[in-house]
Amino acid sequence: MLSDHNSSDDLHGNAPDRSEVVLLLVDVINDLNFPQNEKLVRESQKLSSCIAGLKARCKQAAIPTIYVNDNFGKWRSDFSEVVRHCLCPDASGRRMVEALLPEQQDYVVLKPKHSAFYATPLDTLLEYIGAKTVILAGITTNACVMITAGDVHVRDLGLFVPSDCVAALTEEDQIKALEFMQKNFDADITPAEQLDLNALS
Repeated sequence: MLSDHNSSDDLHGNAPDRSEVVLLLVDVINDLNFPQNEKLVRESQKLSSCIAGLKARCKQAAIPTIYVNDNFGKWRSDFSEVVRHCLCPDASGRRMVEALLPEQQDYVVLKPKHSAFYATPLDTLLEYIGAKTVILAGITTNACVMITAGDVHVRDLGLFVPSDCVAALTEEDQIKALEFMQKNFDADITPAEQLDLNALS
């Protein structure tokens, strides 16, 4: 017997937002404890400030935020455990994480690989929200951000990658990755403070 429920009921109310624009934060809940992290750690407070400002503006414009993050627990942890791990006193990214902690209304997704889409429910979530445009922020610009940007592009979604809301290990990597996404993925790399969010939504 066919169900008479609307297909949008399938997530049982877990995706209440309807928005043509979403803010996607990639790997911002991060301990930053990896090789050659000096530049990224040094810039992490400025980066987190820019992302936090963008997120606050998105919230005001009724644009939902989705965190998609690496799983530091080797497939045994949930998102809360990832947050706890990154808030440890010896975590290089602790201050960044403190500034970007998810709020109750935010969505969270754990990913096993570089792309926010690979083996995650992100496609389904974006479909139910009704997203047509993705604002992409996070780290690192030339790895997880760029690979995710490619997957956004092949799905024919609009793509914004604010240049002040992403970071790489080196300045050369940052510049090259932004140029690549702009040229090949039609990414708009306008800095966050210059984005007219009301025009997007």
